[in-house]
Amino acid sequence: MNQQEAPLLAALYAHCARDYAHLHVPAHRQGEAVFPEWQGVKEILQLDLTELPGLDDLHRPEGVIARAQALAAELFGAGQTFFLVNGSTVGITALLLALCRPGEEILLPRNAHRAVLGGLIFSGAKPVFLEPVVLEEFGIAAGLTPRAVAGALEKHPLAKGLLVIHPTYYGITGDLPRLVGLAHRVNKPVVADEAHGVHFPFHEGLPPPALQCGVDAAVQSMHKMGGSLTQSSLLHLKGNRVDVQKTARALSLLQSSSPSYLLLASLDGARRQLATRGREMLERAVSLAREVRQILSRLPGITLLEEEHLGRPGAHGLDPTRLVVSVRSLGLTGYQAARILARDYRVQVEMADYYNLVVVVGIGTTRRDCHLLVRGLQELVRREGGRQPLGACPELPPLPLARLTPRQAWLAPSRPLPLRECAGHICAEWVNVSPPGIPLLYPGEEIGPEMVEYLQWVRNLSLFVQGPEDPGLASLRVVVC
Repeated sequence: MNQQEAPLLAALYAHCARDYAHLHVPAHRQGEAVFPEWQGVKEILQLDLTELPGLDDLHRPEGVIARAQALAAELFGAGQTFFLVNGSTVGITALLLALCRPGEEILLPRNAHRAVLGGLIFSGAKPVFLEPVVLEEFGIAAGLTPRAVAGALEKHPLAKGLLVIHPTYYGITGDLPRLVGLAHRVNKPVVADEAHGVHFPFHEGLPPPALQCGVDAAVQSMHKMGGSLTQSSLLHLKGNRVDVQKTARALSLLQSSSPSYLLLASLDGARRQLATRGREMLERAVSLAREVRQILSRLPGITLLEEEHLGRPGAHGLDPTRLVVSVRSLGLTGYQAARILARDYRVQVEMADYYNLVVVVGIGTTRRDCHLLVRGLQELVRREGGRQPLGACPELPPLPLARLTPRQAWLAPSRPLPLRECAGHICAEWVNVSPPGIPLLYPGEEIGPEMVEYLQWVRNLSLFVQGPEDPGLASLRVVVC
């Protein structure tokens, strides 16, 4: 196959050149009736089409979409690749539906993305959560240890597979080839949430990609690091441990019946760009990130996550284009530092948590972007230095006991209950706090007294909370027994 091709993109432009009468959706008629603020992007909106002759159908691809997916499969080393227009979330959900039926077990890292919750609710699977390694200095979760995975495989011989994160949101990878070997030894499939690692195959200075490490399926957010439009992703299958037809049926059920051709075309174009220019673009990104690291590492009160902090089971490698910057020695939370950088220095970072900032140097990052970041952090150190270091977080409560599956709890009657009264009740929602990004509660888990105490600490500090109906944590939604 010729990676210089972009068959879907070419077909869309060929369609536009035919100057058809447009008696079909979408209503804006290739930008003609778009609202005034978007008149300047009419050229792109010409490609916002629907399933017309010659443009194929994502739910039954036989033409240009099929070829575009085949080109992606060849480039990434997959047996089959599916284009996703509902983000990596839909890929993770589809894989869990393909692997599990109600009540069947699946092995998962506790710090899995919230997309896992949707997959557990749709499939009815019973999660077996494995605790990841935590890097205490940064308060962040890394990967699973081979020992934890081996023990879980032995204790749960009927589990339908193992899900891994490669890399984490913080750019950390575990010893994935070894984890895959442990699972394959007992014929269990391994599926990878590789949302943040689509760029790995295109530069030798990056960690090895999940498919190269032997996984049976990988989901990648092409939009995060590959250059496609937000919400466009890829799902790769390799080998026969994950059923292709079950996966395709699950995707057809979950994905929009009106997929965006802008998203699909962006996947095709971004794939071609990675194939032809990926090495060059990533060399620039890696070099820029290296320069920024060298400067920031000399700033007092700033600590960067480096290879020296790893070298342990569960924390094997690091994406050099993702900078984790701890500001706790400045006496600031990551949230406070991010707000100051945005407000005073025009710097927007990828993410902040209690201790850290996460900065992404991607294929489109400019030297000016890096200069503003460095200047902003230099000024932050100058202005805020001399404070007492930020206090450590309390120890995490033990993993809660699962009383119901997430699906059972989600479908059960529930009601809000004041947090102070929640001990002993079954949680009906998902609660996640950073650090360390490990969900504290899943639907179906019992809320213990230690959990109530920890959540009260979180509430008192007004930390960022994901999941609950009441993000202020005055109450939690619990199952009505």
